[in-house]
Amino acid sequence: MVHMIKGCTECGTHKCAGGEGEYPDFCPTAGMSAEEIAELIALYNDDEENHKVCLSSAEIEDEYYCRLTRVEETVEFARRIGAEKIGIATCIGLIRESRILAKILRSHGFEVISVCCKAGAIDKKAIGMTKHCADTGDKMCDPILQARILNNEKTDLNIVMGLCVGHDCIFYKYAQGLTTTMVVKDRVTGHNPAAPLYTYESYYKKL
Repeated sequence: MVHMIKGCTECGTHKCAGGEGEYPDFCPTAGMSAEEIAELIALYNDDEENHKVCLSSAEIEDEYYCRLTRVEETVEFARRIGAEKIGIATCIGLIRESRILAKILRSHGFEVISVCCKAGAIDKKAIGMTKHCADTGDKMCDPILQARILNNEKTDLNIVMGLCVGHDCIFYKYAQGLTTTMVVKDRVTGHNPAAPLYTYESYYKKL
């Protein structure tokens, strides 16, 4: 028997975003108490960083909806939160794109610290990876080191550029500064991971 876990993907009302109808029984919004709502509002109002980030994001969406690229939005966001030093955690396979991003950021007056995934040059066998894993290179990706380097630099904002699935999880886990994502790696779709979702009914139905 398949156990169905209902969630927002099963909702057809979108009432939480102003849609019509009633909240479904499984809706997290319907189950929230006034105390929980008040606690969340306080977290956004009382924490200076939370408040600044959320207001800046909302303002950018309102002022530039469908007008700015993500690169431009990131520059504008960094400016509005008062960031001065920006870290780039990049896959070595996207070093060219990261070099261009760094140039753009510096042209807007930001200090940029970049670190690629192979920094440290640790052998894969050091953490028990099989010989087969070395077919794609014998040096392991090191997202902990990437996060540590940017933490030591006390970056105001970090940008992830194409870290592998899993390696990005570790980077987010250890990064102390605010982190956003510029590129999500997908070698098959030219780094457009949403492509299989848009073409699910045709080419990617195999999934």
